[in-house]
Amino acid sequence: MEKYIYELKMKVRDYECDLQGIVNNANYQHYLEHTRHEFLTATGVSFARLHEEGIDPVVARLTMAFKTPLRSGDEFISKLYLKKEGIKYVFHQDIYRLSDMKMVIKASVETVCVVNGRLNECSLFDEVFAPYLKD
Repeated sequence: MEKYIYELKMKVRDYECDLQGIVNNANYQHYLEHTRHEFLTATGVSFARLHEEGIDPVVARLTMAFKTPLRSGDEFISKLYLKKEGIKYVFHQDIYRLSDMKMVIKASVETVCVVNGRLNECSLFDEVFAPYLKD
């Protein structure tokens, strides 16, 4: 059974690469964040609207394991699944190069919510994410 609940296809742009001709490590964080934001949009949640309502999801911890580099022009797919651990939502995110489906990066992103300036549970996320949570 497929563990992923969301996926997004993207393509490496020239300016994301370093002198070695591979994607600079910092750009993978952008890919991961863009995937999470697009997932939120797909569930009907607006990141901007959350902020207006006093809800700010923030990254508390991020781990990335680099497996295979991407190069300019490579197409890739960013996939995620989700777990809840206490007040944290943990996004498990993997990126695969489309040409051969080799794993590029394996990441875990722990997020928490700051609600009206205080670290707190987010009942909106509890409701919206309920159908997507994996054991």
